Amino acid sequence: MFRRKIYDRILEWKRRSNGRYALMIEGARRIGKSTIIEEFVKNEYGSYVLIRFDRPNTRILKLFEMMDDLDRFFLLLQQRTGVRLEERNSAIVFDEVQLFPVARQAIKALVEDGRYDYYETGSLISIKKNVSKILIPSEEHTMEMYPMDFEEFLWARGDEITMPIIRESFDKRVPLEPDLHDSIMDLYREYMLVGGMPQAVSALLEKNSFAAAEDAKAEIVSLYLKDAAKIDGDGSGRKATSIMRSLSANLERHEKRFSPSVVRKDSRVRDYIRSVNELEDSKMVNVCYRNTDPSADLMAHYDEDSFKIYYNDTGLLFTASFEGNDSDEIYERILDGDLNINKGMYFENMISQELKCSGHMLFFSKFSHPDSDREQEIDFIITRDGKPCPVESKSGRRSREHKSLDRFMDKYSDRLGECFVVHRGNLSLENGITYIPIYMASLL
Repeated sequence: MFRRKIYDRILEWKRRSNGRYALMIEGARRIGKSTIIEEFVKNEYGSYVLIRFDRPNTRILKLFEMMDDLDRFFLLLQQRTGVRLEERNSAIVFDEVQLFPVARQAIKALVEDGRYDYYETGSLISIKKNVSKILIPSEEHTMEMYPMDFEEFLWARGDEITMPIIRESFDKRVPLEPDLHDSIMDLYREYMLVGGMPQAVSALLEKNSFAAAEDAKAEIVSLYLKDAAKIDGDGSGRKATSIMRSLSANLERHEKRFSPSVVRKDSRVRDYIRSVNELEDSKMVNVCYRNTDPSADLMAHYDEDSFKIYYNDTGLLFTASFEGNDSDEIYERILDGDLNINKGMYFENMISQELKCSGHMLFFSKFSHPDSDREQEIDFIITRDGKPCPVESKSGRRSREHKSLDRFMDKYSDRLGECFVVHRGNLSLENGITYIPIYMASLL
């Protein structure tokens, strides 16, 4: 059990909700949804019932046929689980609820009854596929969960000191000591390669082995491909599976926008929109859309036909990229500071992951400027303090060369907030640009 930030968010929700809603934890497979919810109800309630629909108990499933008699429902539930429920001090967890949609529909009656609190977890792929014949309860509040961020990774390693130091440096806009910066970059490279999937982090720490972490990630990548195949079960021609398999190839390109020709020759973007939306809903990928007019309301100006697709976890991207190759040698080279192996791909994917975990929707900009005949591109645009802020990814040594950012700042100078370049160097302020090391990206 790793310490996760979402625990405190759930605790605050419990206090505010006071039994008026059920909580649905949304997120990709294997990010720790079931683990965190069971840990939460174990700590915060006098007793709890955990109903796992991935391991169905026929005698318990039949209880959902008696929603018109909740007294009998609760009586038999206690008898069949051996758990004594206490009014307003017990919780009932529906784990992998997508596998039994009837239970999700029952939330309305259960919450209105008011005796106990309710929590749900499930894979969004299956949830989307299994709601056509049920009424989604309005009494259900949702909360998104993501892979472990860098601070959670440090906590897993027993380090509660480093991130406060990073945060103070960022808040004050002062660089860290060079030796400290270098040591944190070493940790961050490790995090980038292992990723934030709890199983991979656990394998690394328990066995002190990158190979063990790689095995755990390979199993998750395989699982994600099987989940993508579930999307394709509707007759879409294995489009979702093809997108997942081609993610690395798309991100390796200088032009990282999704190119349908990388997936299948002579295809069009519109052929893949439905599958992309399903993958985005599944949380296996993070989709970054083109913003057409940088403003405080980025959602009001975006092109849904122009987008980039990132893996939800950079550690998984690494595993998917080098499938079948000697990962030990590649690990060694990157941990030694050699980021020349597809460095832009991993760096940019990592920033997308950090921004998404921090609550940002992902947007990039493509714009024209009189100083160039070609369209210019900004990797990310976020909103801070009510203003659009460009964020450029620079994994190489020439992080001060950024003509696109310079032209973006020139064109939209009257409306922009702080402008950022995320690189592997230390924090610095130069010519109206804030250069931050990648381990500060989550603080954006």
